[in-house]
Amino acid sequence: MKKIVFTLLFISVLVGGYSQSPQPAPIDTIITEQGSMLIYPNRTWAYMHEENFSGVMNERLHELVCNDSTYGYKSLWTHDDVITCTTNDVTLLKDTVWMCVLDSLYGNYAIPFKGRKTSGYGYRRGRRHNGVDIDLETGDTIFAAFDGKVRYSQYHDHGFGNLIVLRHYNGLETYYAHCSKLLVVPNQDVKAGDPIGLGGNTGRSTGSHLHFEVRFYDNPIDPELIFDFENDYVKDNLLVHSGIFSPYSSSSYSSSSRSVDRNAKTHRVRSGENLWTIARKYGTSVSTLCRLNGLKETDVIHIGQTLRLR
Repeated sequence: MKKIVFTLLFISVLVGGYSQSPQPAPIDTIITEQGSMLIYPNRTWAYMHEENFSGVMNERLHELVCNDSTYGYKSLWTHDDVITCTTNDVTLLKDTVWMCVLDSLYGNYAIPFKGRKTSGYGYRRGRRHNGVDIDLETGDTIFAAFDGKVRYSQYHDHGFGNLIVLRHYNGLETYYAHCSKLLVVPNQDVKAGDPIGLGGNTGRSTGSHLHFEVRFYDNPIDPELIFDFENDYVKDNLLVHSGIFSPYSSSSYSSSSRSVDRNAKTHRVRSGENLWTIARKYGTSVSTLCRLNGLKETDVIHIGQTLRLR
């Protein structure tokens, strides 16, 4: 049974305990079946934090990226800051980390909303677009992508509008922006497929849609490296290296900005590419690429390397 830290009315606490900026004092406390809730002046309410919770949801992954002096990444737990650590520099990531997006303990997933993709990851009208946009109607239900915990759920003044940020056991965070209504609160545990918000048009938005992001230690990656929105599918594994954080790693950029010869027999690896994006580009599979090139899925491929395609 999880141990809950209780606090008295009007006593100031750091919810989450690891925020670098002080949290405002709660103005009331409510006891519910799921645990104690704190009422805050700057948001609606939040579940109280678990004792000794550091914000780390994937200890194995965190050990890999933090104990190596090359990385030095941090995974802070804050409720009023969208970005928790600005020093998580992905250019320091010189090796490749194999991430289990789904595993035997947390193998469930859900597509946040099954709608038409209207904009992809990469550059859009000269500005970087850090996620994908999915068409919906105001009031449509948005679902949690994976099991995890709510870190942020409030109005964001700098463009996202009503924003939900979930931290997951696989080590990723997912962002759900422009909501008309928030259905979850900080510190709340969620399961894949749980309703977390209603679609809307809040913030910097010109029409009702879901702006969906995937981030690794505060750094955005193309959601389509993991999510196949059209076929309702999520990739089990992700090879994390510095190239996948490039806006040019986008599958939409690759297909729209560069012509692809589907009959090509070889491919020369470019910056930001990995086995999965190359397989998707040429309509083949990662297992086929590995078999033809004597590779394993966890092997690192290098810029300029020539791969056999068939």
